[in-house]
Amino acid sequence: MIFRRGRFRELVDRQLDLFEADTDLLDEAAETDAAWSRASTDESEERYGEYQLVVDAIGEALSDLRETYAATLPADTTGEYRADFDRAARKRFGRLAAFLEEND
Repeated sequence: MIFRRGRFRELVDRQLDLFEADTDLLDEAAETDAAWSRASTDESEERYGEYQLVVDAIGEALSDLRETYAATLPADTTGEYRADFDRAARKRFGRLAAFLEEND
């Protein structure tokens, strides 16, 4: 079996490294997830809503990052770049990158 490494993989890894270093959203997601997990039944829905807002903000930020760079590429390579980006973001951030799947 041959594992193909996308041609944009190194670039995407650097982009995601910078995103991770430059955003407080990931820490905020961890905090709101913990608050939701600890919440009483009465507070659970509200805490989940707060968590979901942060997850959506992360997804939008990742999508903006992806689309900003994709706009600089020739049209015949944008699909490959987006696929490499989405795959790497989902691998690195898991459910925090679900927005990418929902909005493709």
